[in-house]
Amino acid sequence: MQRTILTHGQASGVIIILGIIFTIVFSAPHSLWLGYLIMLVGLSAVLLAVKSHRDTVLGGVIRFWPAFLIGLAVAAIAGVAYVLIWEAYLALTHYRFMDDYTAGALAAKKAAGLSGAAYDKLAAELETMRRNYANPLYRMPMTFIEIFPVGLLVALVSAALLRNPRFLPARSR
Repeated sequence: MQRTILTHGQASGVIIILGIIFTIVFSAPHSLWLGYLIMLVGLSAVLLAVKSHRDTVLGGVIRFWPAFLIGLAVAAIAGVAYVLIWEAYLALTHYRFMDDYTAGALAAKKAAGLSGAAYDKLAAELETMRRNYANPLYRMPMTFIEIFPVGLLVALVSAALLRNPRFLPARSR
């Protein structure tokens, strides 16, 4: 079981890392939907891991909780990979991400007509967020929490579907 979890977790992480690198290198629009689509594609390894374990080790039958725990473990490994690639990206860009993000957010709000006390309040909130984000003990769990709920949802759905042996049944040879 551990081999299945590690293999599929690493595969999931590699798919997510390649998706992130692709969007960075090719300057694809940084869309929230694109990011979550990459996560879902990568986390499809959760379904494959549970199915593989069900079919090869358990003879085509698995209960919900064991299936969920396998999926959760794969999602956790993918989440760690996601954090590591983000930290590598930040290091390569000299940790400019949050500076660029706050400057862009403030410029967009100013262009939209925000001014005065509301603008100053937003600037103070973004400065607090920028300072917090500089701390890896704050940043790394936040990064993990970006992907892990998606993995949790995929693990739940995979466990619910694959506990039924008629869903994607094992091929007979």
